Amino acid sequence: MKRKLGLVVVAAAALILVAPGVGADKKKEKTEKPGEVVDSGSFGVFVGGRRVATEKFQIEKRDDGSVARSELTVDDASQKATQTSELRLAPNGDLLRYSWKEQSPGKGETAVEPKDTFLIEYITPNPGDKAQEMPYFVPRATAILDDNFFTHRELLTWRYMGTGCRLGLGQTNCRPPKMNFGVIVPRQGAFITVSLEYLGKEKVKLAAGERELSRFNLTGDGMDWALWLDEQHRLVRILIVADNTEVLRD
Repeated sequence: MKRKLGLVVVAAAALILVAPGVGADKKKEKTEKPGEVVDSGSFGVFVGGRRVATEKFQIEKRDDGSVARSELTVDDASQKATQTSELRLAPNGDLLRYSWKEQSPGKGETAVEPKDTFLIEYITPNPGDKAQEMPYFVPRATAILDDNFFTHRELLTWRYMGTGCRLGLGQTNCRPPKMNFGVIVPRQGAFITVSLEYLGKEKVKLAAGERELSRFNLTGDGMDWALWLDEQHRLVRILIVADNTEVLRD
């Protein structure tokens, strides 16, 4: 069965984390100092030209790594939902912890954490149910690319540029080769392989006028996305032709 990374909002599939040490993690998060904000803002999600969802996000750089937080609000005629996610990475890009929470209409949660030499996902369909464990026998460097959170695509593109060029994000004279990445999609309970390719500069017409942006293609099994980043390496636009979907930075 082909898995498709599109705008997938399934409120009935809410998941909840049950794992040792969760209370300690929450206390630590409350007392930690804020880091340097490297990107923040919101993305509007449009299907057939009509806005159906908004993702608000913030990415911070810290001494112990980085933290990306997002809140997705779906406001469509067929459904309304609010979800949040937090992705914590070590300075070398390894996964420290990923968590997803459904604020409404359900109250589910899920998390992916390192365990020994592999990664494990803790899931429970409903609060109070016994947690299920789903192991992924993959390294901690495996990226998270969850449904609905487009910030994860920006982070993966940064990794691609850094890995492909072995240069800092401030460099603009690099043309990395096409590369494959193994990624976990927690909301699908899946590990898949995706490819990223840099296609060069393109002139793109946006509401504020025409801009020259860097074009990337993100492809995989049943997935073909076009991404555009600006000169500051910020994600500006995503186009998913097969789903008649466009994601735009507000």
